[in-house]
Amino acid sequence: MSYVVDVERGSVTITPSALAELVVRAAEAVDGAEVRRGRRRLDIEVGDGRARVRLELSARYGLVLPQLARDVQERIAQVLTSMCRVEIDGIDVSVEAVE
Repeated sequence: MSYVVDVERGSVTITPSALAELVVRAAEAVDGAEVRRGRRRLDIEVGDGRARVRLELSARYGLVLPQLARDVQERIAQVLTSMCRVEIDGIDVSVEAVE
């Protein structure tokens, strides 16, 4: 479902694929994190100015996994807040693989 942001002279529609790309790029901007590709690896719910994200990661071996997950959560929250004007209800990160 697309997310619509009302602006002064109309509205801006952000498609699900654009939201997914924002989340993936934000997560993978954290050194050592990679979003797992495929079905049910990324779920984004956005509506009424609020967002909830669930995603699965692969992590580079040797990293402190809770810290990596926190860094990913913070980066995604920053991107969605600044670029889409949403408040974050939650970002659930699951580390599914270590490579």
